[in-house]
Amino acid sequence: MLVCFWSPKGGSGTSTIAAAAALVLARHGSVRLADLDGDQPAILGLAADPEQGLRDWLVTGPEAPTDALDRLAVDAGRGLALLPAGGGDVARASAEAGAALGVALQGDPRTTVVDVGALGVGRAPALHALVEVADASVIVARGCYLTLRRAVHLELTANASGAVFVDDGGRALGAHDVANVLGVPVLATVTLRSSTARAIDAGVLSTRLPDALARPVREVLRRIGGLDHEQAA
Repeated sequence: MLVCFWSPKGGSGTSTIAAAAALVLARHGSVRLADLDGDQPAILGLAADPEQGLRDWLVTGPEAPTDALDRLAVDAGRGLALLPAGGGDVARASAEAGAALGVALQGDPRTTVVDVGALGVGRAPALHALVEVADASVIVARGCYLTLRRAVHLELTANASGAVFVDDGGRALGAHDVANVLGVPVLATVTLRSSTARAIDAGVLSTRLPDALARPVREVLRRIGGLDHEQAA
């Protein structure tokens, strides 16, 4: 299964949600976390950012060997393999390369969670193509007018499996507004807690995943078919 998490605007918490999803799935078997935004090594507390990664694979083009993906993988512990971002300029990659990457990731028996990051209209066609071929596409959005305004102009929004609403407090827009504007269901609400920020800042999210983050992410995975009812309990 290939699950893509993305946002219409940076700073929405996409990388944190994607990491949490991969960590929850890793409790039930081997999982890959594909990082196209570049923040996962820091979130998972790894010592360094690998120099080569998925962006380099994409720039090479759809002819890039699929077995190279396994060579890129970094052991992140506890059944989780990280496919790092690398240093390639993803804006140079073609839509065909993005679709090829999606098919290659789907060909592995392990579930792959993809941290796509922020997507804009007409930018990074490879990332748009990757999301299009995914088994599940999940939007990460705050109750931010600018985020929702950008989302309605993206074709990917209408075909999304749903959205994760990140509640950072003090916003006029809530989960109901997000669902109405985007036209997709809100699969779960993640309320920002200091415990999550502390775990990320200390680099211990992979070993101390806060329940306030794990619980809604499990619900998201259950609703898109990534976990069955017993695993999500």
